[in-house]
Order: sequence, then C-alpha cells, then structure tokens
Amino acid sequence: MFVQFQNDEERNARVNMKHALIAEQTSPLQRIMWIYNIDEPQRRTFENNICAFHIGNGYFLTVAHNLRSQAGLYRSIDEDLYKKEIFPKLDGSQSRLLDTHYFFDPYTRKKYINSLDPANLQAIAAILKQKRFDTRWVTLAQKKICDPCLVFQFKDNAFYSDPVLTQYFGDNRRMYDNDAQKHTFLVNVELVAAFYSADIALYRIVNLPSELISKIPVVEMDYSFLDEPVEKLQCLQSSPSGPAGRLLNESKIEGILDHFNIFPDDIGGNYVLEGIRYLVKGYFRFGSSGAPYLIYDSVRGRYVVNAIQSEASGIQLSIKNDKEGNFQYVNAIASPLYIIKDELGKILGR
Repeated sequence: MFVQFQNDEERNARVNMKHALIAEQTSPLQRIMWIYNIDEPQRRTFENNICAFHIGNGYFLTVAHNLRSQAGLYRSIDEDLYKKEIFPKLDGSQSRLLDTHYFFDPYTRKKYINSLDPANLQAIAAILKQKRFDTRWVTLAQKKICDPCLVFQFKDNAFYSDPVLTQYFGDNRRMYDNDAQKHTFLVNVELVAAFYSADIALYRIVNLPSELISKIPVVEMDYSFLDEPVEKLQCLQSSPSGPAGRLLNESKIEGILDHFNIFPDDIGGNYVLEGIRYLVKGYFRFGSSGAPYLIYDSVRGRYVVNAIQSEASGIQLSIKNDKEGNFQYVNAIASPLYIIKDELGKILGR
C-alpha cells in the first residue's frame, strides 16, 4: 500500500500535501490547553499544552498521560468549592497562608492567586498535596476550575478566513496574541474517552455549530501496524521556535516493543502504560506529546495518521536518568492507532 515516488508529478503532489499539513489554514494539527478564567480576559491564563489533531466531526485525538498529572495548585477557584473541599481540611496557619496569597472577588464569587513568587507557589502546592486536594488536570476540568480548549491561531483576523462564521466568537473567545502575532480563537472541548494504557485520549468540540466544525481540516486514520520496512514517518508537531508554527519532520521506526511503564498518580492510583509501541528516532520538541505520525497512503493519495507521539526520550539519557531540562529528544515511543481500533470504532461508529 505504501510505495515510493513513481514520477515527478507524484513528487510535486506530495510536496504540496506537506505544505498543506503545516499551513495554518489547511493543517489538521491544533493545540489543546487548559484555560483558567476563560471569560475574564484580564485574568485568563493558559496551561497544560498538548498537540491534538482533527479526525472529523469535531473529534480530536491526543495523549492521555497529561490528564492525570498534577497541576500542583489552582490559579483560581470558586469560593463555594473552596469552602466545601479545601477550607475544612486546613489548620489555622495554612488557612491564613492561602488567604494571604489569594484574593476574593465578590462579583465573580471566585478566589484568585495574587502571587507569582516561586517560594509562595511551592508553599501552596505543598499544602494542597499534604491535604490530598486533587489537582489533576482531568479533575480540574470536571469541576470547572479550568476549561480544556482548542487554541486556533491565524494571521487573518477571521476564523478560517470566513468573516460570517467569525461572528460566532464573542470578545471573550477571540484575541490577538502579540507574542505569536496571530489572531487566536478559543473552542471548548470535552473528554470523550481516555485509553490510559495506550496513552491516547479522544476529545470532542462542544458548543460550536456544525458549519464551523466543517471548516477544520481533517486527517484520515490508518490502523496498519508498520512491522515491515516502510517509507519514513512524518511527525507533525509544533515548530522548534514555539507552538505558533508547525513542523513536519522525518522520523524512523527503529524497533517495536511490548511496552511497560508505571505512570504515577497519587490521587487515583498509579496506572500502567503498556502494549505494543513503536520505538521512533527523530526530532521531538518538548510539548510534542499528542503529535500525529503520518505516512503516505498511495491508494488514498494522501497522508494518513498511523500513530501518536507518546513518551519522549524512551532511550536517550535513560542511563543516567537525566531527562529534566532537556528540550530536544532523539528517541521516542509512539502509540500506533491500531491498539485502540475496536474501542475507537465503537465510539465513532466507524
């Protein structure tokens, strides 16, 4: 099914397809971030950045491991939730410390952090950890402490260059990003399913009309298991300079493995990342988790997604266990889509 170039015409077509994969108007790659105070522009903050890609009808695939990692603290929280779940567990000194570093807004009925000092943040995180307050991202989303959202960015000030559909976005869901020099649109998503052992998660767009969803480019899925020599994979991820751009780079499958790795979860209990994986060699930027691995399907005449970037530095630096602070990895572990084919088919009806 996968073959090399046959002629110059095919080569040129492939080059154009690659350009389309990284262009902002035609790429299926976006980002999901957890946003505090999404409808309060002056207090809005973005955290927990991952890559995600559109597989059609508003469904996006990405990784699952970030869901059960701990944020450590909260940037803001509803006063009622604070009184119900946190305040009763605190002693006097702990309560005074949190009151010192959070202020209450009677209009929004929320408490907001007012300190960026690392020592203060560490002290707050230590208290919340001691009291076993659940700051996993999946829980923060469930309790509406922050919202997982797709972050779309364009040089044009219209959503996919459509001024009519752009009117759907209110002032709180669109902004200009000075750092990226792009117009940003925020779209809420909800978690549909998390396949934790496979390290794959499925999200769905919510509160967005079908005519807007249909504007978002799609990549088709391929459930083949690449156990024979094939053309190199293409990894579609954020650019090395930052998440505002995209990078399509060649990667190579160096081996396959029956994976086993314990993922720590102090609240819900540790779980195991396991099953068949690809051992991949290429360039991997910090924050590339969730990036799709593509291969050209000559039958369909397009690039299709075969696997998802899961764990960086699968072998590199593992001898000295020296991964912290390293933002470029050579080796990685990828989850082929075939390991969730049946479960995904049941959900999507495909």
